[in-house]
Amino acid sequence: MPETALDLHALIADSPIGILATIKSDGRPQLSPVTPYYDRTAGIIYVSMTEGRAKTVNLRRDPRAALEVTSADGWSWATAEGTATLTGPGTDPNGPEVEALVGYYRAAAGEHPDWDEYREVMVSDRRVLMALSVEHVYGAKIR
Repeated sequence: MPETALDLHALIADSPIGILATIKSDGRPQLSPVTPYYDRTAGIIYVSMTEGRAKTVNLRRDPRAALEVTSADGWSWATAEGTATLTGPGTDPNGPEVEALVGYYRAAAGEHPDWDEYREVMVSDRRVLMALSVEHVYGAKIR
């Protein structure tokens, strides 16, 4: 029996881990485990990723993506599809690219114990913020 759209959005919002699917240059899917944050009001899923990794390269070439999550017991699942935009990487710890990652962290986890250190790591790790505009959600509750 399928869940209601509201339940599917709640499952996405409450899931600490998801699988991000991007499209390889040969058209096959590339799957990566990620830590998403879903801003339900804005309809955007955020993920911090590293420049140069397969998912980042794929999204720069083709911004279509999907994120799938499951319930803790595995009997419910939800998939969000949409178009991603990438911000970063930044070279200035106080620049707008890093500020976007600070906003993501605050929304997802609260305050960081050392924002200066966080900002430096975001620059040195060449972190990028993905914003997936959710265009379609589907899923099911099996039990």
